Amino acid sequence: QVQLVESGGGLVQAGESLRLSCAASGSIVSVNAMGWYRQTPGKQRELVARIINGDGTTYADSVKGRFTISGDNAKNTVYLQMNSLKPDDTAVYYCSVDVSTTWGRVPIVWGQGTQVTVSS
Repeated sequence: QVQLVESGGGLVQAGESLRLSCAASGSIVSVNAMGWYRQTPGKQRELVARIINGDGTTYADSVKGRFTISGDNAKNTVYLQMNSLKPDDTAVYYCSVDVSTTWGRVPIVWGQGTQVTVSS
């Protein structure tokens, strides 16, 4: 099975920074895409940032210029550097991966989520 472990969430003040990480493990033969999503109560889960193999990066308009997604293929890990945080960034953040395993492709695997709270 493919498992994701997230870390890096916490409570910060507006203007500060956090770095989220998500490590994937299991019978992975290739990673096709990695991304970060966030969700607040009563809202649908929304895309924050995503890397698609061969298609570059995608960011939500609300985080462009402040957040940066990156990955370390050797460690099967994706990061989200979040700078200039705002109270509106408060949410549970979920990482996701699109992977190919020894038995086939798994298009979506979700992490457990990590809480990010930004105070004013």
